[in-house]
Amino acid sequence: MLIVALCTASLVIVLSVFNGLGDLISSLYSTFDPQIKIEVAKGKSFIYDNDLKKTISAIEGVDIVTEVIEDYAYVRFRQSDMVVTMKGVSENFLDQERFGEHAWINGELKLKKGDINYAIVGRGVQYMLSIVPGDDLNPLQIYHVKNVKSGSLDPSKLYSRNNILVSSSFAVEKQYDENYIFVPLEFAEKLLKYNGRRTALEIKIADGYEIAEVQRKVKNMLGDSFIVRNNREQHADLYKLLNLEKFFVFLAFVMILAVGSINIFFALTMLAIDKRKDVSILYSMGATDNLIKKIFIGEGAIISLGGASIGLFLGALICWLQQTIGLVSIGMETSVMEYYPVKMKITDFLVTALSLTFITLIISYRPAKMATKYNSIKYL
Repeated sequence: MLIVALCTASLVIVLSVFNGLGDLISSLYSTFDPQIKIEVAKGKSFIYDNDLKKTISAIEGVDIVTEVIEDYAYVRFRQSDMVVTMKGVSENFLDQERFGEHAWINGELKLKKGDINYAIVGRGVQYMLSIVPGDDLNPLQIYHVKNVKSGSLDPSKLYSRNNILVSSSFAVEKQYDENYIFVPLEFAEKLLKYNGRRTALEIKIADGYEIAEVQRKVKNMLGDSFIVRNNREQHADLYKLLNLEKFFVFLAFVMILAVGSINIFFALTMLAIDKRKDVSILYSMGATDNLIKKIFIGEGAIISLGGASIGLFLGALICWLQQTIGLVSIGMETSVMEYYPVKMKITDFLVTALSLTFITLIISYRPAKMATKYNSIKYL
């Protein structure tokens, strides 16, 4: 019973941790990434004219539409350099409040002040280039390689270059921190020679509206020429991987639970051997094979369900303590949370209980079948 309780508690705790990590990842992406993202179905960019702007802005539930130009760029600061993903965004980007409560900010979040352009860089980019946010004496040099015809001998025609000051740095998630820099839309448009084209549009939903409903309206309005994704669809592969990992961990712990439940098999087998005279007496009193089977299967159910009940309670108690006071720390000063996140779901408890019940029925059947061999004729 103790072994079953420990295995059950462990399974509940691990599944709850996966739920907590899933919610944490979702919260990080949901605050930093747009609620709805519009991209062209074919090609890399599209013309964002007044007609398209009016069409999207007129859709009920659309609050803010941020224009985006995103591409790779080569950046250099003093003697250090690297390749980053440069994301040019319109002025209303900061109005979407995409740097949520989990974000770490160093410096003043701004993309423009008067006629001066500013960049917001990821913390990984900042460390790699040794950038000091707010330094107005040393600008960040940004290069973009042009698509030029072969045979050109002039190196200046191979790339375009511009300088920009760094106002602040951010830390949200490693993927963004080590690769992204944000610049004003006009700066990126001039550097990349986009001339009215955009790579994406990012939409913030007005309060009181459902994302799925607004997404459906945008899809119907734009047709098949554009791909409209909500926040979760933008990271579909990540969520699939997380669910797949949780599934295999569940299978692994069910196997451990099955191995632990083998103790029930041996206990019932020894009980059947030890109680064979008692079983023969029951036969002489009129007991049937089904009754003997039910007795031993019921014994296995008492052991497994008793252990499962203790394990479910113990697992829930540990998860609750982790949520309230924090038992296990992540152990990283730069992490977005101090303690491992956990989230209990009733479905995890039900699946664990049903799995244990199924395993118990299978394991208990053989000893119960063995007990029916000890009939009363042999021992009386």
